Amino acid sequence: MKTIVIIGGSRGIGLAIAKQQSKNNKIICLSRNKPEFESENLSYIPYDTLSDSLPELEEIDSLIYCPGSIVLKPINRLSLEDFRSDFEINVIGAVKAIQKYLPLLKKGSHPSILLFSSVAAKLGMPFHASIAASKAAVEGIVKSVGAELASKVRINAIAPSITQTDLSASILKNEEAIERIKERHPLKKILHPEEVADLVGYLISEKASSISGQVFELDGGIVTFKI
Repeated sequence: MKTIVIIGGSRGIGLAIAKQQSKNNKIICLSRNKPEFESENLSYIPYDTLSDSLPELEEIDSLIYCPGSIVLKPINRLSLEDFRSDFEINVIGAVKAIQKYLPLLKKGSHPSILLFSSVAAKLGMPFHASIAASKAAVEGIVKSVGAELASKVRINAIAPSITQTDLSASILKNEEAIERIKERHPLKKILHPEEVADLVGYLISEKASSISGQVFELDGGIVTFKI
């Protein structure tokens, strides 16, 4: 049984990961809200990535950092504070977690780190300047830290397209909007959190022991295909 720390595991993708992984692993969830499910393998520690200090832990085999943001505005309406906030949530929060828990990870069993990027880091999309900048930084961390820790700890990222979560509720606001976004994706679908959690499960497992420094586009084909 592995010990998996999930930062931001109370909603959306993080919650789906916690539910799946708690079946066979010990889950430590650090988030503002308690996950809405029960498991004898789940423990919860209140944590706000913008204001709280990370707690002391005893062991970690995998670290998964899920907090994210969606601030969509034209560039002339994006404030510097918007950029700073997105960077704090997506980049600085992940860096703090890696630095804090790296000594424990190095002692772990087949240790790994999993971060989240976005299709916006590769696909030019209007109104995404702030989040694209932050997620591009996340991808840079994966490459650099992956090289630095190559013989000790694996690190990868997943770059999902829009996923049906609370965070994207303002975009997927009705059936018409959902169908319109589906049509933009070559596979004609929108991601569900459980699909992302499935890929997470593989990437933190021993089956992926030869994979590090990679960013996986889970995107319905929107980055790769022009159809």
